[in-house]
Amino acid sequence: MPTTTSRAVLTLPPLDHELSPHTGQTREHWCAYADYLLRSAQRFGTADHANIHLPGANSVYGPRSDALEAFARTFLLASFRMAGDPEGTGWIAQWYAEGLDAGTNPANPDRWPTPGELGQAKVEAASLAVGLALTRDVLWDKLSQRVQEQLIAWFETVIGEEYPPINWVWFQIVVETFLASVGGRYSDADIDAGLAIHDSLYRGHGWFADGPERAYDHYNGWAFQVYPQLWALMAPTDPRVLARSTVDGERLADYLDDAADLVGGNGAPLIQGRSLIYRFAAAAPFWVGELSGHTRLSPGVARRASSGMLDYFLRRGAMNDDGLLTLGWHGEFPGMRQAYSGAGSPYWAAKGFLGLALPADHRVWTAVEEPLPIEVGNTRRLIAAPGWQVDGTAADGVVRVRNHGTDHANPSVAVADSPLYARLGYSTHTFPDLESESLDNAVVLVNEAGEMTHRTGFEFLGQANLAGVLASASRATTNWITINPDAGPDHGSGVAGTAVSGPEVTTVSLTHGAVELRLVRVRGCSPELPATLQMGGWPVDAESTLISEIRPVAGIGSTLDDSGTWSRTSPHPMGECLKIPWIGTAGAAVDGDYAAVVVLGGEGCRAELDGARLGGDDQFYFADGAVVDLAVIWERFQPTG
Repeated sequence: MPTTTSRAVLTLPPLDHELSPHTGQTREHWCAYADYLLRSAQRFGTADHANIHLPGANSVYGPRSDALEAFARTFLLASFRMAGDPEGTGWIAQWYAEGLDAGTNPANPDRWPTPGELGQAKVEAASLAVGLALTRDVLWDKLSQRVQEQLIAWFETVIGEEYPPINWVWFQIVVETFLASVGGRYSDADIDAGLAIHDSLYRGHGWFADGPERAYDHYNGWAFQVYPQLWALMAPTDPRVLARSTVDGERLADYLDDAADLVGGNGAPLIQGRSLIYRFAAAAPFWVGELSGHTRLSPGVARRASSGMLDYFLRRGAMNDDGLLTLGWHGEFPGMRQAYSGAGSPYWAAKGFLGLALPADHRVWTAVEEPLPIEVGNTRRLIAAPGWQVDGTAADGVVRVRNHGTDHANPSVAVADSPLYARLGYSTHTFPDLESESLDNAVVLVNEAGEMTHRTGFEFLGQANLAGVLASASRATTNWITINPDAGPDHGSGVAGTAVSGPEVTTVSLTHGAVELRLVRVRGCSPELPATLQMGGWPVDAESTLISEIRPVAGIGSTLDDSGTWSRTSPHPMGECLKIPWIGTAGAAVDGDYAAVVVLGGEGCRAELDGARLGGDDQFYFADGAVVDLAVIWERFQPTG
């Protein structure tokens, strides 16, 4: 059972707006938050410190797994704290040293499950190995020989184990690398196989697919980019590390160039992909760029991005009154739970504290904060691997992504849309509707039963920068999906079911600033399966000050003569009532072209929306005069099949 101690107290130093003009946050603030999180979690530790039983529902792996998870992930946070301040963190080292002993003692009935016994323990073993490697002088070297041998034996159960061909391969690589460094058994074959899988998932310019599907998300940053650099620190003379140093460093620097454009002026990272309960773990790649030296960003921008994320979440309820990280985005939101989520899972946010492993005199802590790209001016970026076009507007700090390349699936697969992957749009200021069938940034056919089509399995048709107007497109053979109730656990992919094919829908997004011109071409409508066409805009909370609108464009294709606002009157991760504007056909859709303008932003974006117009000779003008020739758009984005 957990021990009972008094509630921890958070004491913060004054904000320093000279060193940190954007956030006021300094290294002392980060240390205070880290210590508070650690002391708060330790209140729920067992008397021997081996297990931390945090309040809340268990994952599918059960309470033993969840208690190990809470220990390992808070230990990772503790290791960063100890590595950067070994003299001032003796209390942390002592607490976790006792837990490392009890957790791996085979005579302890409450010992941890080994990685050989439980799959989830493979994940947590990596946090323990990384943490011990970073604190070798202050923790590992001071453990008794008995405890070291216990830990080695526990870690050695990973040898020869199968790991899914996703970011998990790094969990085996770092554990066996640590074993090699402390005289344990290890397998070069395991390490080499993991590195080969890692490289096979590389898709260019710093981006990795998390497996064989088109699964692009924050795992690019907090896994595929962070672990190679931590591994390099663990084994700096390993020939494999030396051989890969340049390529891994270039991949990290490339990724960071993109990642900086995906942070909103409010400090939020892009709200897209699974495991969002890890929150400010999205800061980890910015820190590891400084830790490794593989970054083109200035230290002031790196700290601005990282501190902005921490400040964003802690101001919005990420910690509860007990000082515990909740399972949600802002506050607690059980609807974000995935099959592998337990009460300790949010503590992978510890990766966002990686900067504390850097000493107080490191340049990332002494440089003056600099503005994010979105705070300097409007941003535009095409990211090829995930098929994203990025538009940020400085006036409201909103970063928007139009998505034509990511669905956590493969082309031609017919499954339900994954809300966190398959939408047409994601942003730093809006949370996706978590229901699979939705009008959220959608182009759907709605049958007589009110069921909406899904686009997963679409074909990505490419992207281009047309003189400042970004463009990308995808073609989908849409499907109505009757979801299989026994489809299995939620690990991010769309849910399987029985598919009924609908029309073919090609969608083009032309964006400039806050405005999107959405062109849609429908083919294969059938009188036997009549369905209306509906296009949905951005999802915003009813209390939000953001403007979300969608309007038809007269003069382009067929008429869109129906409209409305769809509402979900139940709590969502950022509020209490979600609203999505939509337009569509009043009757059954027919083969043809359709067009709408879609906008999301602050009050100023309304002028952008009002100023967007269709001119003569198939020219479409944005409010500031940017123009695109619609006559060439369909020719540019011809399907390949």
